Order: sequence, then C-alpha cells, then structure tokens
Amino acid sequence: MERSLPSASYQTDAAWQAERAAIFAREWFCAARAEDLAEPGSHALVEVTGESILIVRTREGDIRAHYNVCRHRGARLCDAGNDAKWRVELNGGVIGNVIRCPYHGWSYGLDGALLAAPNLGGEIDKAEFSLHPVGVAEWGGFVWLNLTPETAPDIALALHDAPRRLGNYPLEDLRTACTIEYDVRANWKLILENYNECYHCAGVHPELCEIVPEFRTDGGMHLDWEAGIPHREGATTYTASGTTARAFFPGLTEEEQVRHKGELIYPNLMFSVSSDHAAAFILWPEAVDRTRIECRFLFHKDEIAQADFDPSDAVEFWDLVNRQDWAVCERVQRGMSARVHEHGYYSPLEDYSLDIRRYISDRLG
Repeated sequence: MERSLPSASYQTDAAWQAERAAIFAREWFCAARAEDLAEPGSHALVEVTGESILIVRTREGDIRAHYNVCRHRGARLCDAGNDAKWRVELNGGVIGNVIRCPYHGWSYGLDGALLAAPNLGGEIDKAEFSLHPVGVAEWGGFVWLNLTPETAPDIALALHDAPRRLGNYPLEDLRTACTIEYDVRANWKLILENYNECYHCAGVHPELCEIVPEFRTDGGMHLDWEAGIPHREGATTYTASGTTARAFFPGLTEEEQVRHKGELIYPNLMFSVSSDHAAAFILWPEAVDRTRIECRFLFHKDEIAQADFDPSDAVEFWDLVNRQDWAVCERVQRGMSARVHEHGYYSPLEDYSLDIRRYISDRLG
C-alpha cells in the first residue's frame, strides 16, 4: 500500500502557512456563482485564508475582483460586520457605481480605477493608485479567482477535464435554490480525499448505497467513473427514493439521465451532478484543522420558476450524506493527532485519493 501525506501536513501550522502561500495565493479557486452578481453594481465579499476580496459586476456587465483594501492607508473598503460590532454606519463600500473608502473618502470605479482623492488635487497620479487586482475567470456559472493574477496559469489547466466531462449539462442555467454551511473541524485535504474515494461508502453511507448498490462492491472502483455512476434499477437521481418529479436537464444523453457524475476541481470545489440537480461544495479553509463548507444546491432556472418547485427531496438526502462525511472526517482529524500516527496508507481502492498527494507535492515539493 502507498503511504499518505505525513500527518504533519494535516496538523501543523507550518504546513498550513506553506499551503496558503503556494496554493491559495497562486492557484485559481472557486469563489462564487455568477448569479450572486446578477446586476451591474452588485457585489460580494469573500475571504480566503485571511484575504478579503471584493467581487463586483461593472456597468458593462463584466465581473471584476479587487483586494478589499484602500490604496491610501489600507482601510477595508467594505466591512459592514465591523461597523455593526461598534453600532455605527460608516459611509463607505459599494455605493452605486463607486467604491468608497469611509476613512478619508478615496473613491474608485467598479473597475478599480482611482476616481477621487479629496484635498490632494494634482499631487498624485491616479493611474498609479488603482485597487490591487485579483484575477477573475468564469466557467459553468462559477466565478473563479486568482490572488496573484500576474503569474496566474490558464484557468483551463485548473479545470482539467471537467468542461469536457460535463459538457452536456446546462451548468450556466442552474441557480441556487438552497445553501447549507457546515463548519467542519478537519483539514481541507482530508475532506477532498474523502470525496475522492468510495472505499468508505459501504460503512458510512448506507442510504447512499441503496441508490448506488455498486458502492458496496470494491468501493465502486470497478465502475467507469468517466461515464458516470449508475443508480439502481428505476433510480435516476440522488434522493431518498432515487426518483423525483423534476424534469431531466435538457441536453443529457440517455446514460446521463440515469447516472451521476462527480468532479473534484482543486483546490476547493467538489461538484456532484445528477440528472435534475447538482450539489456544489465550495471549501473555505480557515485553519489547519478547520474548514467551512458552503454547500449549494443547484437546479435548472426553469424548474425553480415552477409554482410547485420543492428542492427538499434532494437537499434532505444530501444533508444526511454530508453530515456522515463530516463526522468521519473529524474522527480522522482527531485520530491522526495521536503521537504514534506518522502517516496513513492508501489501499488499492483509494487510488484516486493519491491525487491530493501529487497535487500538493507539485506545488510544495
């Protein structure tokens, strides 16, 4: 059997700081859905490994992102939570088509260009004081960011084969019907490794195995994951019954109408797609042993528009499976802190989990 990453990789602050610098500060990561910024002037704040990022939709319809920090004295441009803490309301943030710093009134366009610096007149060259930019890309209705845009790789390298494998799914037409956030006391890599294998499914997910009985046999490793995972006879989706009243996504092949596909897009998107809905797990690592997971349940916009639309059959099923996963991941996180634990092992049924080892070693050595 192959050895896993050393236990220190999941436990120590040194490993966490190295990953922040080499991965989350340099690689593309999933940050939002384009629907979160539906109208010009709309904005969203995300925080990734301690960096606050402001995402905006410009008047021209483009999505831009900037570090949430004024070029003057470094104040955060948007920080309503801090204002609320002090029970004040400072005049700043995104106001119409302007981003205004509440400290000294420096103002920027939604594209990040400095518009005004009160009382400085012609003393500064405005072109030199634009907001610090963040790289932005879109695919599948998701917004992707890169904190070091000047050296960012092509987004296609990060997406790998996902656009091809999910090419028939109308991802850009999906909308968020429900979101559940989970605070998991486990390292982000443990959660990705758990998603990337089904050796654990027979013991941890009995309800899931009722929908996909093949998971009980060799962790499903004999299946053609490229073609999608077949459900039991008569089942078409991930719900407790394996069925739903929702229509299939348009454009799917007959196989895709009765199969499930899963994509792990490093470093922080786990994406599971059924014939009528998708579950998108956006991971936000917050410490070496803590990960916030934003789980979005996506449905076709035409289904959501139906008067009798009800996502609960999918949401309730996924929530159960999720809580089973997070519980076992926390067990692993606590268990590997034992003084005798130096590393784990990958069985032949966990070959896909080796991907995390290769991904980390390619970036950290």
